[in-house]
Amino acid sequence: MQRGVRAALAAALAWQVAIMLPSPLADYAYYAPLGAVIAVHPTVADSASAAWRTVLAILLGFGLAVAVHELTLWLPGALTIALIVALAIALEQWPVLREHASWVSFAAVLMLTVGAEDPARYAAAYAGLTLLGAAIGVLVTTLLFPPLQLTAAQRRIDVTRALLAQHLRDIAAGLREGEMPTPDQWADRGRGLDVALDGMRAAERIVERARRANPRARHWGGSALRIREQSRALDRVAVLVDDLTTLVVEFQPHRRGIDRIDGGTGWVLADALDGLAGVVCTPYAVLDETGTDRRESAIATAEAALQRLTSLLRTSDVGDDEGFFALGAVSVGMHRSLDTLRSGALDLRAA
Repeated sequence: MQRGVRAALAAALAWQVAIMLPSPLADYAYYAPLGAVIAVHPTVADSASAAWRTVLAILLGFGLAVAVHELTLWLPGALTIALIVALAIALEQWPVLREHASWVSFAAVLMLTVGAEDPARYAAAYAGLTLLGAAIGVLVTTLLFPPLQLTAAQRRIDVTRALLAQHLRDIAAGLREGEMPTPDQWADRGRGLDVALDGMRAAERIVERARRANPRARHWGGSALRIREQSRALDRVAVLVDDLTTLVVEFQPHRRGIDRIDGGTGWVLADALDGLAGVVCTPYAVLDETGTDRRESAIATAEAALQRLTSLLRTSDVGDDEGFFALGAVSVGMHRSLDTLRSGALDLRAA
């Protein structure tokens, strides 16, 4: 909705400015709103980038069309167009143009079909008015309180956090019930988390871009920093959790030699996974009815469960079993995950 309001306002302003210009520019006033719409993006940095890259692509297309047309007057029109389009597509591979590269071929063909009679005049009007509209679009985006996309990013983080915690709880439930999924089944379950992680990373990148040239960046800098810290901490934990849950699913260490030492290995491992899920779900210090910090309680519960698992490993005399080594790797992964979540909380408080 915000982008729609900005685009509408920018287009209207661009039109009003364009029609007041002297002829022949005023004759092509409709190109100014086009430039305004092109340049209106959720972030100031993206708006400025879209503006100059689009105008550059248009000028390249115009220049290419005029040059090829003049050099191939002796060729049939169809061959000239084919050559121009082929060269335009080649120019579109230039990395600088990014997602605005398609304007090269569009402008090249447009020059041949509309501006061939007076190329210089048409190029100046089209590119100039598009640039004018784009400048207005960037100005409107800058002045109308451009959002930092913090709410959308936080929502992505919350979704990822919930899925990651559910990921751990599902494995814990399987351990207690004795019904572990196969590796293929577990991979299918993990696709939702992978999608959420991709969305969270993309949202973090948008927040970083939104801070550039944004007048609101200073006021909301602390919130943006917390978004980045949360996202990166969850990303690191997700990688560790993926490794440790894969080990549990593939090797099922609770059913191997280690279980000869203690028949409750699966339950101990499940408690540790549930404890880690509780910390994942409690990113901030929150006081309950008794005044106890729920996050500190969650961390203490996870540490106690993980200590029981570690003690089980240390007191075991089964040192040559594949499941024993897998369980050791799982324990290390959970220790690292808990350390990452704990240090992330400290960083957030410091920010």
